[in-house]
Amino acid sequence: MRATTGTIMRRDFIGDKVRDATYLTAAALLLGIAAPWRLAAQHAMADAPPTAAAGRDTTPMAGMSMAVSMTGPLGLPMSRDGSGTSWLPDAAPMHANHFTAGSWELMLHYLAFGYYDRQGGADPAKRGDDQIGSVNWVMLMASHGLAGGRLQLRGMFSAEPWTVGRRGYPLLLQSGESYHGQPLHDRQHPHDLFMELAANYERAIAPNLGIQLYVAPVGEPASGPPAFPHRPSAGNDPMAPLSHHWQDATHISFGVISAGIFTRMWKLEGSVFNGREPDEDRTDIDFRRLDSYAGRITVNPAAAWSLSGSYAYLASPEVLFPGVSQHRLTASVLNDRGIGTRGRWSSALIWGANKESGDAGLSNSALLESNADLDTRNSVFGRIEYVQKSARDLAVTDTFVPDRIFDIGSVSAGYVRELTELAGGSVGIGVQLSLDLVPGSLEPVYGTRSPSGVSVFFRLRPREMRIGLQ
Repeated sequence: MRATTGTIMRRDFIGDKVRDATYLTAAALLLGIAAPWRLAAQHAMADAPPTAAAGRDTTPMAGMSMAVSMTGPLGLPMSRDGSGTSWLPDAAPMHANHFTAGSWELMLHYLAFGYYDRQGGADPAKRGDDQIGSVNWVMLMASHGLAGGRLQLRGMFSAEPWTVGRRGYPLLLQSGESYHGQPLHDRQHPHDLFMELAANYERAIAPNLGIQLYVAPVGEPASGPPAFPHRPSAGNDPMAPLSHHWQDATHISFGVISAGIFTRMWKLEGSVFNGREPDEDRTDIDFRRLDSYAGRITVNPAAAWSLSGSYAYLASPEVLFPGVSQHRLTASVLNDRGIGTRGRWSSALIWGANKESGDAGLSNSALLESNADLDTRNSVFGRIEYVQKSARDLAVTDTFVPDRIFDIGSVSAGYVRELTELAGGSVGIGVQLSLDLVPGSLEPVYGTRSPSGVSVFFRLRPREMRIGLQ
């Protein structure tokens, strides 16, 4: 046992050194990817008048051309597209580099945080830890007309298997997935190298009715709200929600087929998919039969609002507990509106609940998060969460029975200052503070009933595009 532990520690030490050396390399790669598209965008806008505000394209030409070229069937704006087949409010900001290749419309999205994260105190026995790393993703979308509709191909990738490491980054009270054959706890797992490989087709079949087909070797079924990496309300937050595995954890599923019908106001869709969560090998594709299913209804009653509700059955989602399946219910309200003359305020209210096979009731979660871009330089963001987690989720089964439920809470807030524009993107620096709340029974585990965390980071993303909606 001692030799095995020593081997694991040596592997972790080497992995940590590789991670620390490569997270800056990943950021540089993202810059390198973005640079050519900046040249294309500059060429396309060479005759445009100067923008009204740094980092925001508000020229009449941009508003008109984007509204024409960046709409789908029924005239729906691309700003409505969230993760997978989910919808955002039409007024949501879009951070992307747009260019064309012949008759193809191409969009490059990316987001990278380089961080120092410290959770809890210095005593590892109380689950505290710190890390230098990077959470990141890059996504290329290519759209083209086909058979009277629109075909969109998507590829989304992350370097987190190397820049975060297989063990994930410190995040007190987080749970979900595994590491070295044990439940991962108090850390957020890294995203896989392949986050989405998908084809999406939409076509109008009547003046106010369209159909959609989404086929993805790696993708997201019709379950939950838009995943947190794609929500404007979480756009400046480097940390995952503690309620991730109660709300939107299916955003990386290895095998998804979805179909839906939609109007300009609502969409009804269903999916069959592989319900197993990613395993510890973050660089492969874990194909399995499509053994799970989901359905979702979304309503966008106005440009500022998007409301959704979903149900999903996940067959054997956890590799460590193959005999346990799960029912998941979610409901969400997303809002996006302008503030002041140059600001934007994005918010999300989300409820999610799981019921595992054999359980008598639901384990619930609730999240409220907001991001306010006060102007072109300053942003504030925050998140409040409540989650019911079991002793098994928190890996305290040596003290409590596995099904013991704990009510936990978390409050976090942060600030970002935009520093400069670089390679078609915007570089910001920020800080986030968090305060968690646990019941007295968990105080011996965490050393306090109110463990805290802090992270300082830089953030790289494309500049905001405007699509003519306010």
